[in-house]
Amino acid sequence: MKRPLPSLALASRLLVVWTSIFLGASALAQEAKVDPLDWPYWRGPEYNGISRETGLPDKINPDGGEGSNLLWKKPEFGGRSTPIILRGKLYTILRADPGTPTEGERVVCIDAATGELKWESRHNVWSSDVPDTRVGWSSVAGDPETGNVYALGACGLFECYDGETGKILWSIPLHEQMGLLSTYGGRTNFPVVFEDLVILGSVIIGWGDMAVPAHRLMAFNKRTGEVVWFVSTRLRPPDTIYSAPVIATINGQKLLIGGASDGWIYAFQPRTGKKVWEYQFSRRGINMSPTVDGDVVYVGHSEENPFGTKMGAVAAIKGDLSGDITLKAEIWKELETYGVGRSSILKVEDRLYLFDDPGKVWVVDAKTGERIGNKQTLGTMNFASPLFADGRIYHCEKNGRIFILTPDEKGGIKITRDSRVTLPTGDECWASPVVSHGRLYILTTGAMYCFEDKSKPHASAPGPAAAEEAPVNTDEKPAQVQVVPCELLLGPGAKQKLTVKLFNSRGQFLKESPAELTLFGPGKIDNGEFAAPEGTAHTAAIVTAKVGELTGRSRIRVVPPLPWKFDFEGLTDAPVTWVGARYRHVVRQVDGSNTMVKITTIPLGTRSRLSMGPPNLHDYTVQGDFKVAANPGGKLPDVGAIAQGYTLEVSGENKWIKLVSWLPHPKRHFKELPFDLKPDSWYTIKLRAENSAGKALLRGKVWERGKPEPKDWTIELVDPMPNTTGAPGLFGNATNAELFLDNVSVTPNS
Repeated sequence: MKRPLPSLALASRLLVVWTSIFLGASALAQEAKVDPLDWPYWRGPEYNGISRETGLPDKINPDGGEGSNLLWKKPEFGGRSTPIILRGKLYTILRADPGTPTEGERVVCIDAATGELKWESRHNVWSSDVPDTRVGWSSVAGDPETGNVYALGACGLFECYDGETGKILWSIPLHEQMGLLSTYGGRTNFPVVFEDLVILGSVIIGWGDMAVPAHRLMAFNKRTGEVVWFVSTRLRPPDTIYSAPVIATINGQKLLIGGASDGWIYAFQPRTGKKVWEYQFSRRGINMSPTVDGDVVYVGHSEENPFGTKMGAVAAIKGDLSGDITLKAEIWKELETYGVGRSSILKVEDRLYLFDDPGKVWVVDAKTGERIGNKQTLGTMNFASPLFADGRIYHCEKNGRIFILTPDEKGGIKITRDSRVTLPTGDECWASPVVSHGRLYILTTGAMYCFEDKSKPHASAPGPAAAEEAPVNTDEKPAQVQVVPCELLLGPGAKQKLTVKLFNSRGQFLKESPAELTLFGPGKIDNGEFAAPEGTAHTAAIVTAKVGELTGRSRIRVVPPLPWKFDFEGLTDAPVTWVGARYRHVVRQVDGSNTMVKITTIPLGTRSRLSMGPPNLHDYTVQGDFKVAANPGGKLPDVGAIAQGYTLEVSGENKWIKLVSWLPHPKRHFKELPFDLKPDSWYTIKLRAENSAGKALLRGKVWERGKPEPKDWTIELVDPMPNTTGAPGLFGNATNAELFLDNVSVTPNS
């Protein structure tokens, strides 16, 4: 279920909903030493799918038996997300109660040696178009320093766990608070931990000047959840993606390198979010992760290329440049031959191993891109990325085969009958194999497997020397200003101290600094502290910090307690504090009054949700007036109200009214009744959410505006696995025609 969250005053800090504070983390988690044999990120501690361990299994059998090397098998932990290993425990994110009316998502902690469940944390999927089969696609990330674990759920719930106990240290519903897009594709990004930050990216449709969709990266303080920096790529990307970034040191500079939804590869400074370089690679989103060796970045895709009609490319590019490096970075590039868009590239010594989308593997010379040997067919589809360990390549093909491959001096790679293992019928491999402490872990949709060859001594060879970052004292000139937190959601009269930090040109921290703070918008600034204005207005402000000629900023929304009323009079755009509203809606005079109109001309945005306030609200009622137009063919749009994570949707095209939390799920609790919506007629919609006796009671009604409100509710739903909190919002699908909204109110239940 979606866990109950504490009732916070809107004066609470930032966008973070606290369930506890980081000081509650166990002493063990704080004092434990970093273990070099742990696997804290989905591609390992080196971000490249390489383990230095030896004594690993050279044969496996998922069915068990003598010589199978099967240590344990757990069908209850089957899934599609690559697990991580940290401090003797395995963590992953999975479906909960799959295929049932109570389905949700869960983060699990398993004893890495025995497969015993240590703890699990369950939450609902809500206000998302993700299908149930694509839940649990992101991988969790572990922090070797603290032992904390970070998980991004399918609907955008981002949480930090004490890895030892499973206690939630902080929790942020990113889809409600920042506008993270959770779509039918289910592609979910992976968080990555760097120093005191945890960083992730996604398509964000936010508020204010971030209302236009873009793939945006954001960094959070890993202990508190405060937003430290935010950066945008190009606007209106065509895709959502599941590319995971990597951390590398190139030319003495720390870089966060990853693919984005706009088809470009980017390098950012991980401490500041400053863009260092960008490389145009595809017309659509990048899903595989880069592989970095030295100052060379290896990337692939299987979509349309920026120019011409060829599909797919693999390239080696220089990572020590800056700016737009599209025309000057390529060391070599091969078009069309290799459609490597899902599995990340494996580099071993001077060779690249390319596992393409249709299920083949190619071997090429890393320096020249020239092919070595012939392609080898593994199966029909590759999603997982390969693992190199103990002189072998472990790889899982999507449709049910596991391979243990041997690099071949002449032909590139050797595949024999003994090198392939067939999984039980129906099992699929989406997750990548991982290694830790002499054990090989393979996750399939049917089970979690752990293999260990106990006849071999386990050891670990030293890895290559890590590239060194240039010393800070070689560049002590301030070049960047950062204001922390850079995003805030406050209540009237609330105060927040802002910290100003200085960084050099390489993105290295220099010091905290006094600054000249300027406020644009309501409120006050005094001695480095922002004080939100009193009153009932929904407002926004920007605080700019100036140090010399350098500037940084913090964006602040101020939202009062309930009740709220919006009639759009006096506005020229949607309310500034609403997330996901501007750009997709306009304010227009309709039938004699200002009305918010969801328009039909937004690319990829005619069907969407918006959030009106903080996600910790509960037990309230959303009401508003709406009207729909009809297109020339007579088709109508859909419209709805959202309360506590539940949507009351009126579908003009389908001629029904539906009350639901997770729309695409075939069995999750919902109610549906016939309803014939008439175009060009005003209606009133009302949705009430109430928590009672561990359940959520939802009641909705729709009637023609101007007529008396019906005494009875039109539709009701009781959810035994409730969403106990959630931001009020609105839903609209203007694909067929425009829809009009007016007189929106949110009131606490009496």
